[in-house]
Amino acid sequence: MFEALTRLFSKPQSQTDLLDPQVAVAALLVHLAAVDGAVKDDEKKAIREVLGDYYSLNEASVEKLVQEASRRDAESVDFYKFTSGITHLPMDDRIEIIRMMWTVVFADSKNHELEDNLVWRIAELIGVSSRDRTILRNQVRQLSSSEE
Repeated sequence: MFEALTRLFSKPQSQTDLLDPQVAVAALLVHLAAVDGAVKDDEKKAIREVLGDYYSLNEASVEKLVQEASRRDAESVDFYKFTSGITHLPMDDRIEIIRMMWTVVFADSKNHELEDNLVWRIAELIGVSSRDRTILRNQVRQLSSSEE
């Protein structure tokens, strides 16, 4: 029995076990929008826009993706399933994911401390430096305040 447990926990994760990166990113964005206790219409709109733009998806595909992401987020107990596949993406993609997260955070013109903390944790988990995370936060904050 001990050997079976050892094999189970030492088994490397295969690529087929990883969640589709689009679903993983969408689930993180859905979770981020809700982390402060209320999902605002501006945040929902921002999620749909960043996903549609980045993945070149039409409205129906974005809606399907957000529904699947919401289901996955509701079933999840941690972020590992979402972040483990993302860490295999090129750094430019991971940086863009953090940019998308900041876009959702600032969609309602507020940066709640729980949102800030979640972006920090995800950035750490996917290997985006604190410097890049901070630069992106400042860029998105400045852009969102100039659009008002």
